[in-house]
Amino acid sequence: MKSKTWIVLVISHLGIGAFGFALGIYMLPILIAPSAPTASEITSMSSGSLYSAQFERNRQDSDRFHWGEGKLSIGAEHITFEGELAPGPDYKLYLSNVFVETEADFERLKSTMMYVGDIKTFDNFVVDVPLEVDPSKYSTAIVWCETFGEFITSAQYQ
Repeated sequence: MKSKTWIVLVISHLGIGAFGFALGIYMLPILIAPSAPTASEITSMSSGSLYSAQFERNRQDSDRFHWGEGKLSIGAEHITFEGELAPGPDYKLYLSNVFVETEADFERLKSTMMYVGDIKTFDNFVVDVPLEVDPSKYSTAIVWCETFGEFITSAQYQ
């Protein structure tokens, strides 16, 4: 086999392998995601909410792969979301005293934020609020992809 053919084969196979690996990273969270809570479950759990806000697609650092859109309800026991998030791995919900809509701001202010919990679903979610977290001491909810350091979306609720 000619060396030129060998080089083309190696490069093409490595390219396909890299594409498959990237596709697997993107698809795995979708494939293993638990069932999303139904609209009636969201309504029931958000009935005692203290605050509400909107996740919007057009945040400064949101893009076509990192976004969220829908209604967020913040209560003392649960934070519920009725809407849709772009699928991805390792989403976390944080509360902040400052409105954040960029990765740089999130990373700069992360030490002042309160981690609430993991987000496991992309159509609707419910995150239980830990006993030590008081949502009234914060003003903004943020969805962050911990693995890739990506800003997903945010909503200011007070």
